[in-house]
Amino acid sequence: MTIRFNNSESIVSPVRKKLKVGALVEIALVNNVSDAALQATERQFTLLLKRGAGDIPFRLRCFSLPDIKRSPEAAIRIKNQYTNIDDLYRTNIDGLIVTGAEPSAPSLREEAYWGALTEIIDWAKANTLSTIWSCLAAHAAVLHLDGIQRQRLSGKCSGIYDCSKVGDNWLTEDLPSSFKISHSRLNGLDESDLRARGYQMLSVSKDAGVDIFAKRQHSQFIFFQGHPEYEAITLQREYLRDIGRYLAGQQPMYPVAPAGYFDAPTIAALDSFRSRAIAEHDPTLIANLPSLTLEPSVVTGPTLAAATIVRNWLEYLANRKDRLSLAG
Repeated sequence: MTIRFNNSESIVSPVRKKLKVGALVEIALVNNVSDAALQATERQFTLLLKRGAGDIPFRLRCFSLPDIKRSPEAAIRIKNQYTNIDDLYRTNIDGLIVTGAEPSAPSLREEAYWGALTEIIDWAKANTLSTIWSCLAAHAAVLHLDGIQRQRLSGKCSGIYDCSKVGDNWLTEDLPSSFKISHSRLNGLDESDLRARGYQMLSVSKDAGVDIFAKRQHSQFIFFQGHPEYEAITLQREYLRDIGRYLAGQQPMYPVAPAGYFDAPTIAALDSFRSRAIAEHDPTLIANLPSLTLEPSVVTGPTLAAATIVRNWLEYLANRKDRLSLAG
């Protein structure tokens, strides 16, 4: 899948200054998420890049690791609409985005795709201007690069969290001192472990921990523990999926509602439903879920922050590409 955007197709971010338009910025998305989220993740990153791009022309190409087990339908989509992963290493890429995959092994190093993923990590260091590692991919990258182990959380980190900037950095320029980002994960990285190995904290959350951090290789590596790409409804879909898994006996614990996400009447109704679900444990109860209403800030807050972050990233790529072109 190759998607090219020019000025007329872009959605201009409301917070950024004009940038002199240069050469086309080449972006690769290595999309490793589960089959159920495959198309949604394509759409989310495409829209996020469009919102952030403004007048920066870019082309997006999609890839996926071949070692991830796929349903026949997902495998056909990847075969027909994605570029073969081997072509990634023969393509001139400016920016790379790598997503995580749903874990199936006890540790990341035991995942079937570990070898292919570490090959991308090593390649990206020398062959991209900057790479974004998202969620599980961020955990895998720091494990491979510096042996930093992620830790299992006592409960799922899920919700819209207030994040604060740590110092000044080009990636967080024009963000307010506090902004909202979606998080959804069962594991986390310790800030002190990251700092001890030379990683720079860019934003943190009092409740969710490390949000965005960075480390300079030959390429500028950016790591997201959160999900700036998430749409407003994404956490709701994950929450309903987890309720369904609990009622079907596929997971042992009833999920906690995403933090800072539903309004107060919805939370009260969900608490009542939770008590009934735990007592009856009947898969058919899913049809009796109450109506769900999000907090008003969920619809706009994370979207604006994410567009600003991606705008800054695309500006970095465009400026570095222009400087290298002039120097070469």
